[in-house]
Amino acid sequence: MKKKVMILGGGISKERLISLETARSVYNELKKNKNYKSIIVEPDSCFLKKVKFFKPDIIFNALHGQFGEDGYIQTILESQKVKYTHSGVLASAIAMDKEISKKIFLNNKILTPKYIKYYFNKKNKNIISLIKKKLKFPVVIKPINEGSSVNVFICTKKNLIRNLKKLSVYNEILIEEFIPGREIQVAIMGNVKLGAIELKPRRKFYDYKAKYSVQARTKHIIPVHLDKKKIKEIMNLALKAHKLIGCKGVTRSDFKFYKNKFYLLEINTQPGMTKLSLVPEIANFRGINFANLIEWILKDASKNR
Repeated sequence: MKKKVMILGGGISKERLISLETARSVYNELKKNKNYKSIIVEPDSCFLKKVKFFKPDIIFNALHGQFGEDGYIQTILESQKVKYTHSGVLASAIAMDKEISKKIFLNNKILTPKYIKYYFNKKNKNIISLIKKKLKFPVVIKPINEGSSVNVFICTKKNLIRNLKKLSVYNEILIEEFIPGREIQVAIMGNVKLGAIELKPRRKFYDYKAKYSVQARTKHIIPVHLDKKKIKEIMNLALKAHKLIGCKGVTRSDFKFYKNKFYLLEINTQPGMTKLSLVPEIANFRGINFANLIEWILKDASKNR
């Protein structure tokens, strides 16, 4: 008897289109497998009715960003007592909140860029002098709870105020120390250190376009050119972060490597599964093809994440 898989895709976040790509990639793969019957569903107002009608054995959460990756949809899925993929309510909420996750990293001796919190509803007359004192320019400004480098800007003293205005739709953001150096990302699969990949973007940094546009021509380097000791170190850091936050399934941790030190920028609880996505590429290098990766994620699904 075929297992029924409901793939959650789309949503209302700024990563909607990428989520739909992930959902379609998973759906197209499952179509080839006679053991599964799958559909793609949007998390709209009729979502619960669709769950009750389709009666899925597993829900594959292919949502990215707000409401899909931050504990909201996970809370709904838990209430339905249905098996679902990736991390649970608390781990998703913590990983999505860049400030809370940073505090956990720092409290557990994982290096992460220094930061200050910026509130738009308060007067911040001396923000430039505060940055000079605590962080120094350039800095990175970013929303606290977005993914895929959405609305992330590298700022100098000259363009800081202009870029801050672009983020005024958020109540609060992070202003973060800019760490130069190499972009290295690590995939964890359950409790297995899957592998690492280095990215060399042609753009200013590994932003939204560098991640998802073929035209951006970001260079992917695998295996990463580091000595065995350093590879072991970054793998251990990624697994440590994965466990500290309580993640399940597959995660991807984003690092900067600068002056022989690794700085953890963030951990992603629902990495993309598109043609340009990194986790499938890392898995493939490890000898796990896309079909087997999806199969593992589905088998890892459970009701209490």
